[in-house]
Amino acid sequence: MTAPETHDPALDQLYADFATENLNPLWTQLGDLMPVAPASKAVPFVWKWSTLYPLAQRAGDLVPVGRGGERRAIALANPGLGGVPYVTPTLWAAIQYLGPRETAPEHRHSQNAFRFVVEGEGVWTVVDGDPVAMRRGDFLLTPGWAFHGHHNETDHPMAWIDGLDIPFVNYTDTGFFEFGADGVTDMSTPDISRSERLWAHPGLRPLVGVDTRVSSPIACYRWEHTDAALREQLALEDEGYPATTEPGHAAVRFTNPTTGSDVMPTIRAEFHRLRPGAATHTRRDVGGTVFQVFEGEGCFRLGDQAHDVAKGDMIVVPSWVPWSLETGGGIDLFAFSDAPIVERLHFHRTQISEGA
Repeated sequence: MTAPETHDPALDQLYADFATENLNPLWTQLGDLMPVAPASKAVPFVWKWSTLYPLAQRAGDLVPVGRGGERRAIALANPGLGGVPYVTPTLWAAIQYLGPRETAPEHRHSQNAFRFVVEGEGVWTVVDGDPVAMRRGDFLLTPGWAFHGHHNETDHPMAWIDGLDIPFVNYTDTGFFEFGADGVTDMSTPDISRSERLWAHPGLRPLVGVDTRVSSPIACYRWEHTDAALREQLALEDEGYPATTEPGHAAVRFTNPTTGSDVMPTIRAEFHRLRPGAATHTRRDVGGTVFQVFEGEGCFRLGDQAHDVAKGDMIVVPSWVPWSLETGGGIDLFAFSDAPIVERLHFHRTQISEGA
């Protein structure tokens, strides 16, 4: 906000001198700096998989992957953020596309990253030398400063979504980047990674490497385990036991087995399942959340707008925007957010309506 026009020459000169000395008086901009409630520049938006995937295919035909460009990743640019490749002010999301027999070379960076696979298989991501198979429904971690690359061992392309904390790292001027191998350091294709063999046993923690890790040591959270957990929550609800977050709404959070908290220090990841006919309450949360529909169909209400969504569609809910979801035939959704940042700073707040 600029200084108000006045008819007092002395006051006009004061504002002019402020500007000359790179000063800005609080009383001219209090509403912008300290709003009554969060008013994110990011806007609610839906990206349709039926549009995203064909564009990624075209990029696969025209844009090579390799050293230099590094990744064929197409970022979701929130329309309210002026063209920057950010889905919210703290989160980055993209569709990444790897063609048949292609390899994305290794690199590492300060930013924390994950992959979520909505369809396909046949790609291995190699994280600090550990080959990790990528398959439909899998949630895979690449913690900050871990070397990682990907290779496709099939004659078919594969696409998945990437999520990172790039905007937050850029804002805080904390980013570093380093090239690794020109390919990947291990071209083997095991069904299960070494990290899963050591760490991914429910309720059991190995006595080797018992130190607390800031990010989860599990490289991949497999779909079969996520699916079973959601299925059993709804089965227990049918049997009359308290097991769901709302009627007909099963949900799980992916956690770090060394701390019990979020898988990474800046990103929370969850999976939600609504049975046919279910609906959530309307809620607002401080912090941004991104959803991807894994299976099924539903209607997202974002503010005063309703959006029909289906498999693969991606939905962004900016900070403090009211949202709800309803489904006729049932719906599964992956979700990630900046909640660990918000909660660590004690800025978290949630408002849930009484009605559906």
